[in-house]
Amino acid sequence: MNLMVTADNNWAIGSKNRLLVRIPNDQKLFRQETEGRVVVYGRRALETLPQGLPLPGRTNIVLSSNPAFRVKDALTVHSLEALLEELKKYPSEEVYVAGGESVYRALLPYCSVVHATRIDHAYEADAYFPDLDKDPGWQITAEGDELTYFDLPYRFVKYERCPASL
Repeated sequence: MNLMVTADNNWAIGSKNRLLVRIPNDQKLFRQETEGRVVVYGRRALETLPQGLPLPGRTNIVLSSNPAFRVKDALTVHSLEALLEELKKYPSEEVYVAGGESVYRALLPYCSVVHATRIDHAYEADAYFPDLDKDPGWQITAEGDELTYFDLPYRFVKYERCPASL
């Protein structure tokens, strides 16, 4: 499985159930990577999407512990076990985990690739992604040039699980 995350210098990913920043190139990369594929996210991450609606052109799977939660144009599962069972229907390389924090933490052990947009800034935040730079089970396999959005530097970094940790 793949995972896509945007994180600051401290691996912060959100504050008060909102993204830290929206970078158009980051959103474009997300769209290119996930179009026609399977995207997995939690209910709160769904609420950060435009109009709080599932993404068009993708198979959307929402993980919510609320058994009454349903959303049009998405499959809703209510446990990690049910999600993992559902994901068996799809090629692993076609699945992209898109947040939020609890979904990232639950599914990171099942992922082999992390596409991270690393922002060179430290935000006030209350949601964090595990620090892959300090995790010996992950290595950087590709790193893009530094880009800027207004005066905000960022870069695209690809992490892959080390073969020994598979």
